Amino acid sequence: MSNSTNSERDDVTTVDAETQRRAVRERYGTIATDESSCCGDSLSCCDDTELEDKTEQLGYTADDIDSIADGANLGLGCGNPNAIASLDAGETVLDLGSGGGFDCFLAADEVGEEGRVIGVDMTPEMIERARSNVDKNDVTNAEFRLGEIEHLPVANQSVDVIISNCVINLSPDKPQVFREAYRALRPGGRLAISDVVMTAPLPADARNDIESLTGCIAGAATIESLQTMLADAGFEDVQIDPKEESGEFIREWDDSRDLSDYVVSAAIEGHKPQ
Repeated sequence: MSNSTNSERDDVTTVDAETQRRAVRERYGTIATDESSCCGDSLSCCDDTELEDKTEQLGYTADDIDSIADGANLGLGCGNPNAIASLDAGETVLDLGSGGGFDCFLAADEVGEEGRVIGVDMTPEMIERARSNVDKNDVTNAEFRLGEIEHLPVANQSVDVIISNCVINLSPDKPQVFREAYRALRPGGRLAISDVVMTAPLPADARNDIESLTGCIAGAATIESLQTMLADAGFEDVQIDPKEESGEFIREWDDSRDLSDYVVSAAIEGHKPQ
């Protein structure tokens, strides 16, 4: 019994929720106001070639990258949710943690003028940056709203698809995120999420480190935990597909340890019943 309890404690942080939220908001507010694009989880900036290489590692094509004006792609994801979303013309898409708007603008092109894209981010600086990128990208069917993903500023059953890119791991209340996603989706709607999942318990110093929590590492949940959260929220046909090749870029996230020993990027999908 004691071994099970200790194992469970190895998978969770002791940092309180409000401290975690505040740290996430501060970190990504700093990234949003940086005049250059930023790569990985660090605040150090990289040149355009390095940013493009990192973005292609996540699963985006050169055409995807070239189609979006500078300033929207901040190099902060861990996959390409649009690649698994199978978006159709006319759909309404909601992006949880929309950042500079990169995934939103790609989705806006996919759903066309009859569709709609809503980006939600809790960081005012990110919302300001994303809104400034709307005109740069000549987009008329995307908007950005300030709000927490645990309390989405959208109506019940108002969206067809929810996407997210390496953001839900940052939430201290993931079950609430999935309950809100379920509420916002229309019957038959779907999730298409790229995020990190935990494959082995992190060392305590990393698990309770603010930098690790805000850098898409310590907040990762196990596949089993995510499956339970999604099922409890009401989702069906849940699929979580780890991307072993993601170790190539996850190893670059920390110079002091190989983080690919503990987390891996995954495609997370689920459907709301009709």
